[in-house]
Amino acid sequence: MHGIFASCALAALLLAAVWADHHHNHHDHGTEHSHDGEMSCHKLSPPNADFGFALYKSLNAKAAARKNIFYSPLGISTALSMLSTGASGETHSQLFSSLGYSAHNQAQINEAYKHLFHMFGHSQENQQLDVGNGVALRSGFNPVEKFLNDVRHYYSGEIFNVDFTKSAEAAAEINSFIANKTQNKIKDMVKDLDPEMAMVLINYVYFRGQWEKPFDGNLTNKADFRVDDTTTVQVNMMRRTGHFDFYQDVVNHTTVIMLPYKGQTSMMIVLPDEGRMAEVEGYINKDYLRHWQNSVLRSFMALSLPKFSISTEASLDSTLKELGITNAFADSADFSGISEEVKLKVSKVSHQAVLSVDETGTEAAAATTLELIPYSMPRTMELNRPFLVFILEHSTRSILFMGKINNPTAM
Repeated sequence: MHGIFASCALAALLLAAVWADHHHNHHDHGTEHSHDGEMSCHKLSPPNADFGFALYKSLNAKAAARKNIFYSPLGISTALSMLSTGASGETHSQLFSSLGYSAHNQAQINEAYKHLFHMFGHSQENQQLDVGNGVALRSGFNPVEKFLNDVRHYYSGEIFNVDFTKSAEAAAEINSFIANKTQNKIKDMVKDLDPEMAMVLINYVYFRGQWEKPFDGNLTNKADFRVDDTTTVQVNMMRRTGHFDFYQDVVNHTTVIMLPYKGQTSMMIVLPDEGRMAEVEGYINKDYLRHWQNSVLRSFMALSLPKFSISTEASLDSTLKELGITNAFADSADFSGISEEVKLKVSKVSHQAVLSVDETGTEAAAATTLELIPYSMPRTMELNRPFLVFILEHSTRSILFMGKINNPTAM
């Protein structure tokens, strides 16, 4: 385990329910391509962030006390966008309005994702960021060629066949695809597959970055972390004194620190004031994130951050239905853009994410860095109670991962 990485996989499972007794007309959702320059992926940023925060509020409302929440809003949006390329009618409208894409057509969204994947492919210096998709197809099931081409062309999708009638073998094959893409961080994503399954859509996001300024492992020591009023756990607390991008938002009862990785990515940590977590969770949205990013100033700080590795999994069916995506799960689902012969609906959407944070970022921890230290005493920021975390990719303005660390020791 070198450096900090977060990895995450998401699978949306499409179930072939009943054979359709007639052909559906598939309406194309606009084919004009957007030529608005290099930054077409930026149009995804505001709706994807809004969708990410809507997911957070729903997941947080359902989460058991003291449970960590961690997921990839980008991964979930990508999987649903890939699904929308094969949706029509009301099914398509619900996907687009829940994702916040109503101002755009499918062709524009496809182009924006193509550009996003292109940008990610170019941000590989000093960090590993793998974002992509897979489609596991039932042997003998032949989806509409346009859908398969769109998945390959716009969503960096890999398509492979599996025999769903052999449920255990099919699951093993899909799991090995996901494990392979997430450096074995996510191994048993898919468990019980319905033998009637027509296809499984997979999205994966894997990130491993190196801190721009690593922590010195010799300074890491045991410390208390207060999960809540009644629970304290022991963590390995990493410590570093130096210059950090820091902001104290007195009005909104939070302290914010940005920890850059080498490359185009940063971790933003938001520490609500004592007893204010629920209040911050109530108001937080993309505008606060932008405000904090724009407000941080270089400050001389003594930072204490727990070293931790967490894993979370969630079934997203009820959450997505709450957010307005209901048709896709119903018998009335219209995925005629995927198949006109077979009536399809989504059977379940599951998500799993892993986050590890440690001192280094490189295999050789023999680096020496010198910082000019002012004479004044540093401010201190001690992350010894629950905090929010965001992993931000700057070139595409994407939230790769987000969540709440309630208990750094809970796997």
